[in-house]
This record gives sequence, structure tokens and C-alpha cells, in this order.
Amino acid sequence: MVIPSLKDGTRVGSAVAGKGIMMNPLAIAEGLLDGARRWFRPAGGQTMAIGAPVRRKGFLAAGLLAVAVLGLVALYAHFFWSTQRWTDFNPDYQLSSGAPASGGGGGVTQGGTIKEKEVCRRSAIVDVTADLIDFNVNQNDWASSMVLYKIGLFGLDWDATPFFDNKAAFQRGVNQALRRTTVELVDTLARVRGTSQADPNLQDARGNLQFDEYTWYFGVHPFGPKTPTPSFYRSAMRDLRAFNDRLERCLAVFDPRADNLIQFIDRIANDIGGTSAVLRERAERYNSGWFDTRADDRFWFAYGQLYAYYGILRAAHLDFQDVIAQRRLSELWRTAERQMRGALDLQPFIVSNGAESGWLMPSHLTALGFYILRARSNLVEIRLVLDR
Repeated sequence: MVIPSLKDGTRVGSAVAGKGIMMNPLAIAEGLLDGARRWFRPAGGQTMAIGAPVRRKGFLAAGLLAVAVLGLVALYAHFFWSTQRWTDFNPDYQLSSGAPASGGGGGVTQGGTIKEKEVCRRSAIVDVTADLIDFNVNQNDWASSMVLYKIGLFGLDWDATPFFDNKAAFQRGVNQALRRTTVELVDTLARVRGTSQADPNLQDARGNLQFDEYTWYFGVHPFGPKTPTPSFYRSAMRDLRAFNDRLERCLAVFDPRADNLIQFIDRIANDIGGTSAVLRERAERYNSGWFDTRADDRFWFAYGQLYAYYGILRAAHLDFQDVIAQRRLSELWRTAERQMRGALDLQPFIVSNGAESGWLMPSHLTALGFYILRARSNLVEIRLVLDR
């Protein structure tokens, strides 16, 4: 290493030791700086800029951080938009089928005998089921499997907060009704008695709709990439429409018998009866009014269920119109439809779970449960008339 020297060429060490010259601090600093320049001078003779790489790394880190923050903001903005915007939400949604279903390979009639070949038509129940899947996952984003919904609010499940969970609960309620309907299509409605083969399209649709509602593109149990929930539901929609296309060409079976309708009505009544029990339990055990953060989940799940069953009942009225007319059930059926439609008028801005006798905070759960029980009573009455 070069030993720094003073301006007159005398080395610092010798000046101090040999001649007793007092050290000049400025001269020493200048000598040290000159030595540093020589030490860091490359072969080409140009001085190295020591701070440049550090500055470049700082700019790169700041840029990456800015991109990450902007990406997170964009992700939350999309999440907020997807959970607050309900596309094509309409309790009076139109049915795509306007004619009763018939079909069964050669014109199998209700009694199982072969008569003149009937004109085969689509099933309104199958069409409305496919349309509701389309409403859930195509016209709207499926909220329950979005990554920010799964992360929650600082680790807290969104269902335990009053924010961003109403649409997800509503969609799961709709899906609950669709799952029940596809099960009945496979087991009874699309079969001639119990010994006939189940339709493969309907079997696939039933299996896809039973898939977990919370799966994203990546998961940890098991670890690795996954097929997200909406992809399975879209496959179910395609299978349902494929069945109806075959039914329209008389290549599939839909058997609108009275005993099939009895069983279908039974399943719907039991399904909404279970939901009314959930509403009653929440209303009785918790009466925090506007501050019950789980009441909105119960309310909108039940609302979604009724939203779907209202369309399915109207579709069943078309598919089973001959049975309904023969048993003189038209007025009773329309009453059941009106009860469900009346429940869909309940659309509170904030769901309150107050005491039933309270005067300050209403009980929306009790109000919705009242409509559900009235609709269920009408369904039970329809079943009794059919079973006579």
C-alpha cells in the first residue's frame, strides 16, 4: 500500500518520527484520499464509481416494490368490483324454455306405453338450471374461489365480517338449489322408472356441480396447481345443454310423471325447510341487530336458494303442466310461486338480526324465514294432492 505523503514529498511517518514535524490534518486527509483513488483505480486508469451499483440496486428494488403495490391495488379493486356488482340480477328472470318437455326414444308416454310419436322438446327445468349456472360463473365472477376472498381480511374469514361476502353467500345459495336439482334429474326425472340407465350427460353435470366451492388455481392441500371451481361449473352447464339438445332430437328421456313430481317437490320442501331451521337458530341465539356480522351470510344464502327455486318451480310448471292440469293444481302451484316471489322482495341494504319483539332494529332473518315456511307449506299441500 502507498504511504500518504505531504506536499513537499516528506512521508508522514518519517516526518513525525525523524524530524519531529507536526502533522497537518488537512494534508493527512488529502493523502488518504489520494491513496484511495490509486487503490480503486482499474487497469484502464479511470476511477471506479463506488456508489453507482448501489444506486442501481436501490432503483430496481423501488421499482419492484411499486409494481407489487400497484398489482395489489389492482387486485383489490377487481375484488371490490366483482363482489359489489351483481350483473343481470333480476328476481323476475325469464325462462329460456316456453314449452313443456317431452322425449323418450320413440315416444314413451306417462304410462309407459308406445303411442304415436310425440314432438320432442327441451326441458324447462334443465334449461333454467343451465342458465343459473351461467349467471353464477359467466355473467358474474364466482366470488368464493377468488384468491382475496380465500385470504380474508388480515387472516379473518370474510364471512365473519360485514364486508364483501353477500354476493358469495347468495351464489352458494343458488348453487345449493342447482345441486339438488341435478341430483333429482339423474335419479328420477330423466329416467323411465328406476331400472333404466342414468343419462351420462346429467351424471357428469351432477358430479361437476358437487365440486368444492372454494378452489382457486393453486392450493396447499394438496400442494400444487388446481382446476378452479368455475371451470367445473361451466362443464356442468355444457353437459346440461348437451342433454337438452339430445332431448330435443328424441335421443334422451325426460319422464314427467306424477310420482316423479311428488319426489321432486319433496326434495325442494326438505331443502328449504333445512334453510329455515338455520335462519331460526341464528335469529333465536343471536339478536345483535345491525351488528350481527354473520346474519347477512345466512340471509343471502337463503335468498339465493329461493332465487333459484323460484325459477325452477316455474320451469316445473311448464314441464309437468299436463299432470298439474289433471290434478287441478294450477292455482295452488301459482300460490307457491307467489310466496317465493314475495320473499325475493326482501332486499335490505344492511341485514339486521334484531329481537323479534324489538322496535328499533328489525329481524330480517325472521321475515325471510316466514316466507320460506309459507312456500314450504304450499309445496307440502301440493304433494298431498298429488299423492291422493
